[in-house]
Amino acid sequence: MDKVEGLLMKNKVKEKIYPGWMCVPAMGIYTLFYIVPIAAAFFFSFTDWNMDRMNAPKFAGLRNFINLFGDEVFLRSAGNTMLFAVMTTVLKLAVGLALALLVVQKFKGNGFFRTLFYLPCVLSCMIIGLLFTGILKMDGLLNNALRAVGMESMICDWLGKYGTAMFWIIFIEVWMWAGFNMFLFISGLQSIPAELYESAQMDGASAWERFVKITLPMLAPSFTVVTTLNITGGLKVFDLVYALTGGGPGFDTQVLSTYAYRAFGLGLLGKSSASSMVLSVGVVAVTFAMNRFLRSKEVEA
Repeated sequence: MDKVEGLLMKNKVKEKIYPGWMCVPAMGIYTLFYIVPIAAAFFFSFTDWNMDRMNAPKFAGLRNFINLFGDEVFLRSAGNTMLFAVMTTVLKLAVGLALALLVVQKFKGNGFFRTLFYLPCVLSCMIIGLLFTGILKMDGLLNNALRAVGMESMICDWLGKYGTAMFWIIFIEVWMWAGFNMFLFISGLQSIPAELYESAQMDGASAWERFVKITLPMLAPSFTVVTTLNITGGLKVFDLVYALTGGGPGFDTQVLSTYAYRAFGLGLLGKSSASSMVLSVGVVAVTFAMNRFLRSKEVEA
């Protein structure tokens, strides 16, 4: 009897340890590629580390952070980042919801349109950036099309001016990811009980009233997920801006990620680390605040 109890105890101990050991490879990879770089960036952000002082960085305190917030280019990059994140989030929410409401209906070709709207999500950002660069440059497809229909007055360097360059960056981002948001909203729409709509319709509620009183409140959890993902992605944007404009013309479309990348390329490693830390802290703070706010709205809904 004692032997049986002993074996049972050993099996229970093994069952408790086994799942923990299974996490070790994943935790090792996560630590190596995420925790270690973040810790290194945090450390070097307080030093004067650069290409001339590669092996002997000196502690510089808050100098890098003070210099950042006194740099007009950095402040412009922060403003562009916030503008991009807010505008793309609002537009992707609106377009994604509109597409979801369209394709959630049963009609012939429903699957085709779902695939078509989602297709840009699976393409590489760099490929899309290069494709649209060819379309939008002075001798590109768009200007040639305008010239062909006699609209020469509208021809311009679309990526050579701040207004048009930022517009196209935002437009392309929305075009790429609206389909992804669409699928998240479809999941939320399909979880709404059909009885609610039937009951409201029997009570004489219009389509708009059903949308406002039933659909929107019931989609509150989906809005939380979609908004959080879009805000986070918008604040971290790099590849699309880099592929389309490289942060230009000049520094007009520079965002925080391209600012850090450019500083790193110039050999200002401490400054680049500091700007990366500012971006990381900003993303965490905004995401946490936004998620908490939206969660409170879910409860109210």
